[in-house]
Amino acid sequence: MKICITGASGFIGRRLLKTLAQGGHSLHVLSRHQGTNLPPGVRLSSWDPVKGPPPADALCDADAIVNLAGEPVAQRWSEEVKRRIRGSRVIGTRNLVQGIAGLADKAGRKTAVLVSASAVGYYGNRGYEALSEESPPGNGFLAETCVEWEREALAAEALGVRVALIRTGVALDPRGGALQRLLPPFRWGVGGKLGSGKQWTPWIHLDDLANLYAFALDNPVHGALNGTAPNPVTNAEFTRLLAGAVHRLALVPVPPLALKLLYGEMAQVLFDSQRVLPKVAENMGFRFRFPQLPDALADLIR
Repeated sequence: MKICITGASGFIGRRLLKTLAQGGHSLHVLSRHQGTNLPPGVRLSSWDPVKGPPPADALCDADAIVNLAGEPVAQRWSEEVKRRIRGSRVIGTRNLVQGIAGLADKAGRKTAVLVSASAVGYYGNRGYEALSEESPPGNGFLAETCVEWEREALAAEALGVRVALIRTGVALDPRGGALQRLLPPFRWGVGGKLGSGKQWTPWIHLDDLANLYAFALDNPVHGALNGTAPNPVTNAEFTRLLAGAVHRLALVPVPPLALKLLYGEMAQVLFDSQRVLPKVAENMGFRFRFPQLPDALADLIR
């Protein structure tokens, strides 16, 4: 397929580019950064998601679009940062769908599928409740942002586009994301569980997540898919297994106040409990290479 990708310079996007290139697809990246380092043969067009629809020539030959663009969530929140987090997702996706609509109006050609990122933040803080794609949204800033984000992507269905939404959990890879930040303190022997450690962590190996995006492009998936491994763990179990993987102990819990001082309002996200299960992916036949956390960590930490 000819696939257009937004947000390809990010942690997930870089791995997805590699996965799709290996699958023989023709790739076209939309990015704010002209200096984005791309694999050979990948086209690049400039686009700022919040300033308007993408250039028509970037979409005109796309069979599919993958939408990953979004301001990073893992930073200290201020009102301005929250505005960027929401706007980059909600307004950016709205502008992308407007670009798809404009192309259909002018050229009579439409994109067949849109695979748009979402996040397990959709579910909010849900304790021990098992969460599938049919579970209702939760409360709070991230949940509300995810609901709006998904609504903008689903608007493409009115144009005859198949829309899939990947509600991503904690993607694991030592070169980025949460694992990159966690490895140094755990290797130094000062890592620990967050608070009580009873909150559930919906994790996924980055390779499985990239393959899930490819699966959503190639299969008749409609609506939400949970981008998480089928065996979530509590934060205490995650901590124990990560410490064991680097041959250290993790004895001292990280107090909530310390994270609150570091991250402000965003710190609450780290204590939210989301026992998310990938029911749709499993029912459609997707095979996880790393369904268990010990196997995933063994592959990632060497």
